[in-house]
Amino acid sequence: MEHLTKETFFEKVFNYEKNKEWKFEGKLPCIIDFYADWCQPCKIVAPILEELAEEYNGQLNIYKVDTEDQNELAAAFGIKSIPSMLFCPVDGQPQMAVGALPKDSLKQAIADVLLKEEPAQ
Repeated sequence: MEHLTKETFFEKVFNYEKNKEWKFEGKLPCIIDFYADWCQPCKIVAPILEELAEEYNGQLNIYKVDTEDQNELAAAFGIKSIPSMLFCPVDGQPQMAVGALPKDSLKQAIADVLLKEEPAQ
């Protein structure tokens, strides 16, 4: 999973200095995990995100942003508690999820927000 800096965030996700309105720059939908090394719940989510990155390889990207290192990025998105995950579809508005979500919830959000799949009957 790639760690984003402000520069790579502008290239792959959204250049908030250039655009006032949300404009997704990526080719694949993505999840951005805002985390910090000292955050215990972040450590619980990390291996789940690794698994999801493998399961959805080629369908979406998962990026990480270290809020300690990239505090300007965190501030730009109003990150107050971590982990926070930003789900960015290719079309449409991003959605933020706060807290250490279980894998089932993350998969549901991926289906609903990123891949826009109809729920299986």
